[in-house]
Amino acid sequence: MFSRVRLVFPAILGTMLVASVLAADSTDSLKPGTPDLKSAGPLAFGPDGILFVGDPQGAAIFAIDTGDKSPAGGGPIKVEKIDEKIAGMLGTDAKGILINAIAVNPASGNAYLSVSRGKGPDAKPVLLKVDSKGKIAELALKDVKFAKAELPNAASGKGRQEAITGLAFLKGQVLVAGLSNEEFASNLRSIPFPFKEADKGAGIEIYHGAHGKLETKSPVRTFVPYTIKGEDNILAAYQCTPLVKIPVAQLKPGEKVKGVTIAELGNQNRPLDMIIYTKDGKDYILLANSARGLMKITTEGIDKAEGITSRIAGKAGLTYTTIDGIKGVYHLAKLDTDNALVLTKSEAGVVNLETVPLP
Repeated sequence: MFSRVRLVFPAILGTMLVASVLAADSTDSLKPGTPDLKSAGPLAFGPDGILFVGDPQGAAIFAIDTGDKSPAGGGPIKVEKIDEKIAGMLGTDAKGILINAIAVNPASGNAYLSVSRGKGPDAKPVLLKVDSKGKIAELALKDVKFAKAELPNAASGKGRQEAITGLAFLKGQVLVAGLSNEEFASNLRSIPFPFKEADKGAGIEIYHGAHGKLETKSPVRTFVPYTIKGEDNILAAYQCTPLVKIPVAQLKPGEKVKGVTIAELGNQNRPLDMIIYTKDGKDYILLANSARGLMKITTEGIDKAEGITSRIAGKAGLTYTTIDGIKGVYHLAKLDTDNALVLTKSEAGVVNLETVPLP
């Protein structure tokens, strides 16, 4: 009897320890204080309502506990003339602010925006929350739990604003795109979370079919993580508009990584935001652009794509359709499995935050 008890007790203890680890909150690694944000750019959400904020001017990534962990009822979000409403909250007019990014907290369904009050490097950074009722509230940063990872080799001078151009959270890693001060200036890095120390990241080289040359200094404009045949990849869009596949496993400090160009989507265009979603059992990329509207890009054949390695006069690789019914999108986030959240600007200059069905 005694031996059976001895055998059972370690098993129970082991189960309790595992349960304790699983129950641990990701915010436990964060410490109270006031983040010294110099700017608020790209956003991404991690577990337990943690908001990751890219600070290009400060060359740092912040992890901030929003305290927003419970489902808030969900549903569509719609705020008309949101720029005017935000400006009114901040004591200025719509021309005095810039909405830099939007993200949706999967824990609550609330939307978050990063905003600049003013223009240039001296603009004041502001973080806002928008709920399904359209209520806008500033995220207070005084005495909030947070952590900070400083980028050791971020671009300086004129390139500082592009030191961070995109963020994503993937399996305990914060993926960061931007420009470094290295020879291969285009940079992707993977920072473990909880934060310890950010490394110098990997220099990225791509072949730009529209330009007919290799490029190492053009930054990733927007990206999403995507699993291809069991391997985690980054799908990255660049100016003018190559779409590139880059294995996450290759993003090691100091490495020179060559991405595979899987599509050329048209010259004279700047990609703005992208998401991945599933429709009728198939995966699609939804890409917002400055000059080519909203693209629905198929992922069919992405695992077999060998890459574009010669000059392309038009379009090649993965194919897309343009979503004509949604105009003026300049920020885009996935709201849920069936809907996207978009920030649109009409020809008359009206800025709305609204929910649209995924096409």
